[in-house]
Amino acid sequence: MRKERSPLHGENAGHSVVGHHYWARPGGGQLVVAAAANSLSQRRRVTLAGTSRFEQAKYISWFGIDIRGLPAVTLPVSLSMFGLYTRLLVWYPIEKALDARTDVVFVDESNYRPLLRSKRRNGFQLVEYVHFPIELSVGLVGAKDPYVTERYGRFPLNAYWRSYLKMMKLVLRKNPFDSADLVLTNSRWTGQFLKETYGESPTVLNPPIPPNAVPSEPPPAFDERDDSVVMVGRFSEEKRYQWAIENIGPRMKGRSKLYLFGGAGTPLSKRYKSRLVSCAVGLGMKASEDIKGAADVYLISDAPRAMINSTLDKAKVFLHSTINEHWGIVVAEAMARGVPVVVHKSGGAWSDLAQEGRSGLGYTTAAEAIDSIALLTSDSKRWGILQREGGARVRELSLSNFARSLNQLVA
Repeated sequence: MRKERSPLHGENAGHSVVGHHYWARPGGGQLVVAAAANSLSQRRRVTLAGTSRFEQAKYISWFGIDIRGLPAVTLPVSLSMFGLYTRLLVWYPIEKALDARTDVVFVDESNYRPLLRSKRRNGFQLVEYVHFPIELSVGLVGAKDPYVTERYGRFPLNAYWRSYLKMMKLVLRKNPFDSADLVLTNSRWTGQFLKETYGESPTVLNPPIPPNAVPSEPPPAFDERDDSVVMVGRFSEEKRYQWAIENIGPRMKGRSKLYLFGGAGTPLSKRYKSRLVSCAVGLGMKASEDIKGAADVYLISDAPRAMINSTLDKAKVFLHSTINEHWGIVVAEAMARGVPVVVHKSGGAWSDLAQEGRSGLGYTTAAEAIDSIALLTSDSKRWGILQREGGARVRELSLSNFARSLNQLVA
């Protein structure tokens, strides 16, 4: 094992271990564990545990969260090419990070059954943060998550998925409320799934808004923006960018711009992006992969945060097309920039961020999405109300509020 030691507290301080399967890229899970580590380090020593080496300093540019100086325990070899399988091993570096003063273990994976032996022996408090219960995603309980069906439903990824499931059953905890001392979740929507499955309700602890997504100045007003629509996510099918191009793009042609930002770090995502370009061109729209080009639809890969923020600051609408999004970090970031959001009426983005219409608009059909966009680009009064309500909602999601709640829960 590789262990970096740089304790921030005295030897008598309590010790927390924060475990995540893959720290080396930005995403919703990484935001939560970084926020948890930063928050817990205010009162105790913290060790980070993961399956691959990573650079703590990157979390400042990714999220504005500082976890530099926190020691890390990782596997000696990288398994980044086998992302799913890293989830099977997260318990191992956590166990190696334990010491005699460990009193809290925070993990956002459910594959930690071997860790329960150490829990019984050492008596630490085990906190499980549930982004979405994996046992529901894979169909072990109830129906499969549509995300899993879409991503892993075809060869060769379905074979990769089946082998993962076989091994997962060896390390998957059973009832989270029996295994963990405290079960947290990201949204009321996810919490309802847990309640229906296990008969108990978790504590909802919404992820914080990344500090670097919050503008230092008041956001631009309606008249200072153009009628463009922005989407942020990954170039992958479950984000439904093609649905947006096919249904929203033609209605906007010649009147406003559609910006699609997304990560495209894999061959699969690059192929999907190429299909999107072809789709837009086939529908008579001009597509550009350069934000400075003249186009109807912009498809920008791996854009820096500054570019995304500046585009959001000029736009009137943020559109989120994913169905059953468990939380929706990009939705929260758009609200923080003062952009009213239009989201599908499902998932945590609808229940906890848009608050079922109070701080964002929702849709179930393409026609409803188009009507919502048309409303927000034409009705300055309604736009202003949603900008204010959205801003008030995300202010509740500050890192300081997250830290206060978490430290109260584990005290």
